[in-house]
Amino acid sequence: MEIYLVRHTTPNIEKGICYGQSDLGITDSFQGEVEKIHQQIPIKEISKVYSSPLQRCKLLAKTFNKEITFDNRLKELNFGDWELQPWDCIHSTELNPWMDDFVNVQVPNGESYMMLQQRTLNFFASLDHGSNERNIIVSHAGAIRSLISHIQNIALEDSFNIKLDYGHVLCINTTEQQFEIISGLKLS
Repeated sequence: MEIYLVRHTTPNIEKGICYGQSDLGITDSFQGEVEKIHQQIPIKEISKVYSSPLQRCKLLAKTFNKEITFDNRLKELNFGDWELQPWDCIHSTELNPWMDDFVNVQVPNGESYMMLQQRTLNFFASLDHGSNERNIIVSHAGAIRSLISHIQNIALEDSFNIKLDYGHVLCINTTEQQFEIISGLKLS
């Protein structure tokens, strides 16, 4: 199976605001970003599109004009009580423990990065990797990084070295036994 992992386009939110599962809109740059994404994917050969149900992914997924399966396991990290709060307004007694170990420490009323990875890998395991299909997965940086870190055997705490701009496209080839990144991987 060939899979095109696509990060959503630029969300409509100010810099410095914590967001994960908040359902944000998109910016005016959407159409230009979509055109660049479409140039990197053989859309006519795509069988299925899987997407996070959040609108910044959903709107992009619809541009492929294919059958779409929306799956909550593809959502971004749940930042719980911190959603839509300015990062600099989150009290250090809550923020610092998470910053010291974001992999394992759960955000108040949210989740840890390990929890995000577990649900992302659960989704990935549900796919038919033995098929010859070409599919698209539209998701978020956290979910994509957690998946790529698993495939590349990169520690989760180091996964932010995987660079994923808005609209970034990675292509991976999978079989039932192995996963290979074909293109799009950028490490810092």
